[in-house]
Order: sequence, then C-alpha cells, then structure tokens
Amino acid sequence: MAKTNSVVALKSIGEQILNLTRRPELGALAGTVIVYIFFSIFGGSQFTDIGGVSAWVNTASELLIIALPVGLLMIAGEFDLSVGSILAGSSVTLALVSGFWGLPTWFGVLCALTLGATAGYLNGLMVTKTKVPSFIVTLAMQFGLAGLTLGLVRLITLTTSIPLKDDSFVKTMFGGKFGIGEGAPEQFENAVFWALGIAVIVVLVLHVSPYGNWIFAIGGDIISARAAGVPVEKTKIVLFMSTGFGAALVGVIQALLYNGTSTSAGQSFVFNSVIAVVIGGVLLTGGYGSVLGVVLGTFTFSIVNRGVFYTGWDSDWAALILGILLLAAVLMNNTFRRLALSGGKKKEVKKND
Repeated sequence: MAKTNSVVALKSIGEQILNLTRRPELGALAGTVIVYIFFSIFGGSQFTDIGGVSAWVNTASELLIIALPVGLLMIAGEFDLSVGSILAGSSVTLALVSGFWGLPTWFGVLCALTLGATAGYLNGLMVTKTKVPSFIVTLAMQFGLAGLTLGLVRLITLTTSIPLKDDSFVKTMFGGKFGIGEGAPEQFENAVFWALGIAVIVVLVLHVSPYGNWIFAIGGDIISARAAGVPVEKTKIVLFMSTGFGAALVGVIQALLYNGTSTSAGQSFVFNSVIAVVIGGVLLTGGYGSVLGVVLGTFTFSIVNRGVFYTGWDSDWAALILGILLLAAVLMNNTFRRLALSGGKKKEVKKND
C-alpha cells in the first residue's frame, strides 16, 4: 500500500513538473536566469553588488512603464513605434512649461501627460478610422512629432536642451531616488514604484477584468471579436492612449530626474520596448502573451543592456549580444508555447474521452 502511494505521489510530482515546463512564461524566466548568471560570472562583484543591481533595475523600471502597455497593444495585434517621440515631446513640454516659462511643476507634468494621451488617441483614431496598419501610422507619428518638437523648441528657446530645476514634492515623487537600508546611498529611482503600480494595474486589466478577454479576442480573431460584441475600435484607442501615457510618464520621470531634457531624449525606447515584449513571449501576430512574461523580458533585456559594461568588454558588442538574445528568446518562447498548446490539446482529448 505504501509503495502504491509513493508511486502515485511521484507520478503527481512528475505531472506538476511537466505542467510547469508547459507554462509559456518559462522561456522568459529561463532567459532571465541564464543572462543573470552569465553576467554575474563575467561582470564580477561590481555587477552583483547594490550599485550593479540598481543600474539594471532602474533601466528595467523605466522600460517596463512603456513595455507593459506596449505589450497589451501587441497582444491586441497592433504596434506603437511613436513612443520615442512621445517621450521626448512630453519631457520637453514639462521642461518648457515649468523650466523655461516658470509655471508650477505640477502643471507642467499635467501638460506632459496630456500630450502623451492625446498623441495615443490620435494614433488609435487614425488606425481604426483609416484602416492603415498601425506600423505605418505610429511610424509617421514618430517622425512627425519628433520634427514638431525640434522645430518648436528651436523657435521658442533657440536651443535643443532645456534645464529644469525643481525641489518640490513633485520632483521627489517622479524624479526622486531611494536607498535600501538605513544610511544607504540613494541609488534606486522612484520609477521602481511607478513600474510596480502599473504592473498591478495591467495584471488586473489583462488577467482579472473582462477587458483582458477583449484584448486577447481582438488579437486572436478580430472578426469573431467584433461579432461577439467586443468594442474593437474603442478598445484599440484606449490601448494606444495607454502606450502614449506610459511614454509620457517616463518622459516626466527623466526630465525631473536629470534636471532637464533635450529633443533627442527617449529614441532608444522605440525598439527597446518591442524587444523586451518579444523576449517576454508576446506574439508579433497578437492574441498571446502575459504580464509576467513582459516583466521577465524587460528584466532580461535590462540585465544584458547594463551587464555588458561590467564585463570590461567593448560596448560595441552590446548590440550583437542583444541581437543574439532576441533571436534565441523567440526560438525558446516558440518551443515553450508549442509545449503549452500541446498540453492543452491533450487535456481536451482526455475530457472528451
């Protein structure tokens, strides 16, 4: 009897392990663990100490604020390549309103966030009304808003950089830093808390609320989603507004953190956000992805992005490593996704039997 119970227990453990390997996020988790171990070995103690950890955590926090809404949008089958210019335009708006013109910082922050949401609304409106692919619409917004920002700033200030000095609570809330432990140096950005808050909201939206089903349905089969009564156009517009708001929030954080900004700020976020989301297992074709996967993909990207500098290698190799990582992550995620889907099909067959 005891032997039979042991066999049953071992079988149950085996099934649990097998189910774990079929989790779609496992590929992203494996990537995060592998790159962290890799850079812990080649980067040495400088990478693993508090300074090294804060470097990639700060990078991940800012990127995650944009990557999470971008991930939702990609699950719905759309792209947003305008986040770089929205970030720059929002940070410049804040610096112009509160730095150059001297108006209250909170008002400048409100103007910056409004700009981001408005740009996202225009993106969503053009995509849903014209049926032009979002890749083209947002790319046009990327170049158009970049040119508008540069032209207006040069016209108003005769320069491309605007200083912004502020010591108010608004500065602390968006651009402040904190340390871990009493008397520890302030090395972590408050962007960490913003990223955590947005992650909680996105989890509730995607995995708890009915809006999550709408997003997956739109990305999986838009015709069936529309036939089922899903408000496709409104949902897409809201998703585009969320990516614009996220980019604007990072623009505000950076402007207050670095006491100013320039018209070229934030351009790296255009592809970095997409890379992080893809590493996290979100399909480029839409209809598939998870918040945990996006978080892990962002961690992986940030560890590689900052870890290269601790190895002592030439920074020129960073792009090569990121390219290899992206390809490997896509292949790994495809493998785990097939395992997950095959597991689901087997369960259905058993139920039918």
